[in-house]
Amino acid sequence: MRAPKLSPSTKIYVAGHRGLVGSAIWKNLEARGYTNLVGRTHSELDLTDPIAVRTFFDEERPEAVILAAAHVGGILANNTYRADFIYDNLQIQQHVIGESFRHGVKDLLFLGSTCIYPRDAEQPIREEALLTAPLEYTNEPYAIAKIAGLKLCESFNLQYGTNYLAVMPTNLYGPNDNFHLENSHVLPAMIRKIYLADRLGAGDWEAVRHDLEKRPVAGKSGTSSEQAILELLGRFGISPSKVRLWGSGRPLREFLWSEDMADASVHVLLHVDFEDLCPKAGEPIRNCHINIGTGKELSIAELAGLIAETVGFTGEIQWDSTKPDGTMRKLTSVEKLHALGWHHEVEIEEGVRRLFDWYRTH
Repeated sequence: MRAPKLSPSTKIYVAGHRGLVGSAIWKNLEARGYTNLVGRTHSELDLTDPIAVRTFFDEERPEAVILAAAHVGGILANNTYRADFIYDNLQIQQHVIGESFRHGVKDLLFLGSTCIYPRDAEQPIREEALLTAPLEYTNEPYAIAKIAGLKLCESFNLQYGTNYLAVMPTNLYGPNDNFHLENSHVLPAMIRKIYLADRLGAGDWEAVRHDLEKRPVAGKSGTSSEQAILELLGRFGISPSKVRLWGSGRPLREFLWSEDMADASVHVLLHVDFEDLCPKAGEPIRNCHINIGTGKELSIAELAGLIAETVGFTGEIQWDSTKPDGTMRKLTSVEKLHALGWHHEVEIEEGVRRLFDWYRTH
């Protein structure tokens, strides 16, 4: 493995440093001895505001950038707030990548998503599958935004000789995840739903109220009456010893622990150059992004069973097949990633246990 491109004193801006992946990347960089890290919360810096972003770059002058900030959510949110997902993400990417270029940043890492690939792509999905067929409809606007970000990085590299790399993580989960019952990713939402159904079934109102105090639902906290809480959670498919989950449970999914994703991201930033990812001379230069995943999958129903076992839930799991499943299978090819010298460490069973423990203590 070649020596790291960046010295420990390099000033690195981590956009989204409080989020699921950004916080893990920050922690990973610190563990590697990087001490000159810069981050801003959303209240401190709105990345959809071009003037604010330019002012930030003028003042801070970062030498390297990791763009882990994004407007993200699960199937329901993506399908409902379609304009928000494409508009906000295009703005974030344009502002951060554009100002990075204007301020002479040579090394940038852009985090995308494997939703960029066609709905019916051959499995496991190789990077070359990009733009070969229609996308999954439910998250098409978000996917188009991420494709635009990937192509923006690629185009700057080709025209201006920058080293802007793009990685496409599979479904992520881990510390600092969002457990919102409507807008979170599938795995944390399932953990919360199954946990609350379990506690309701056990008559453990103290635990239910404590959960709602930490994470209010639809603006309501644990101070509401028992009947009001039952009616509220019932709207999200949560009732005593019974939980109703979105879709059929049949889709197959791959999940990656966020701290593994962070380690892969930092590995790529420090040890990989754009030219390492380009095809042979004479071929069109495209698909130079890198899939980040485990190369392993399980069904959503199997995941629900694993979560139930971890939580200790013995109640009923129902499936609402009137709701869309999304892509039926999405498994990434990690051949390129492995060839670059990185492999995942945390398997899904261990990751679910860790996340459930984190959820209950935070």
